[in-house]
Amino acid sequence: MANTEAKTSILLTVSGPDKPGVTSSLMSVLSEGGVNLLDVEQVVINDHLTLGVLVATDRGVEDLRATVTAAMSALGMNVTVEVNDRVDAASPSTHAVVILGNPLSAESFAAVSAALAAQGGNIDSIRGIADYPITGLELMVSVGAGPDADTALRQGLGAVASAFPIDIAVERGGLARRAKRVIVFDVDSTLIQGEVIEMLAAEAGREAEVAAVTEAAMRGELDFAESLHQRVRALEGLDAEVIDRVAASIELTAGARTTIRTLNRLGYHCGVVSGGFRQVIDPLAADLELDFVRANTLEIVDGKLTGRVVGEVIDRAGKARALETFARERGVPMEQTVAVGDGANDMDMLAAAGLGIAFNAKPALREVADATLDHPYLDAVLYMLGVTREEVEAADAVDGVLRRVPLES
Repeated sequence: MANTEAKTSILLTVSGPDKPGVTSSLMSVLSEGGVNLLDVEQVVINDHLTLGVLVATDRGVEDLRATVTAAMSALGMNVTVEVNDRVDAASPSTHAVVILGNPLSAESFAAVSAALAAQGGNIDSIRGIADYPITGLELMVSVGAGPDADTALRQGLGAVASAFPIDIAVERGGLARRAKRVIVFDVDSTLIQGEVIEMLAAEAGREAEVAAVTEAAMRGELDFAESLHQRVRALEGLDAEVIDRVAASIELTAGARTTIRTLNRLGYHCGVVSGGFRQVIDPLAADLELDFVRANTLEIVDGKLTGRVVGEVIDRAGKARALETFARERGVPMEQTVAVGDGANDMDMLAAAGLGIAFNAKPALREVADATLDHPYLDAVLYMLGVTREEVEAADAVDGVLRRVPLES
């Protein structure tokens, strides 16, 4: 580590139109002697560059100011020079806060900033992670290390998210945030649009009846296993061929295919855990190249649905067990898992996961989730994980080129 004793800590800020050669020219000036780099950060917004460089030097401040200003003025850049009292490196941020909005207003961001300040928090850095179809910002923040710091931060920011049309996720900072390796999605009204059992019930002319039971179960007003048996009884006597018809009519939630494709590229083990039915979900899972599926199985006898399910019922507790099983089979600790769902029967699964995300969820689930998403785009899950839209689009572009280039023999 460079010796900073008897050196002055100086923050140089260069700003102006982004162009080639700014950073190299600045570093060339600083390399003339007696300067050690402590930190560097560069941001470009709408072709406007802001470059901050923290240095420790025994050169005179005015001498350094004059030299840097002359070099940067020649490139049309502005320079500010500030003397700092400290030269020690900053501690890592304690939390990552992701804010999503459409639009993301200055008023809502001011409320977020105020909530952080009320917790004694400091915003260490901000970066844009998405600009379409929603705007996303990732804030790295530092707050107190007390045992109630996480709860207080989530409650404070949760109140802001309730007051404005924005989504906010809070995670502990550090390497653990980048170590997620297993992710599971609920299917109905999460990975896909609508509820499969209601689509099947429509074939029997009993959709409204079944939908009412589904809603009560998702709100937590009915035991899921009981509600499942009640709804499946409405399917008794249907020809099994309706399953293929319903499976073919399924529509993915906006952004679902992009989400799974990107997670696969990142090395995640992706799967679904559903209170729905294997006969409908399996073709979808194969199409998306999912690693695992856990769902209920409809009983079929002589080509007809009997109105019963066979085997273990995948209910609220069963979903959590499935997540734990998938993680254990792949040697991944629960802290490195993610679960995404929308209903009360997802509560145990989201609570067990390292990161539980409530997607357009019922109130009961929102209360236990680590993060909520109220925008109708599933790829917003990627932003919650710190993946930017720019990174997704760049990966898609590279993949498209590779598919068009024939492999060498």
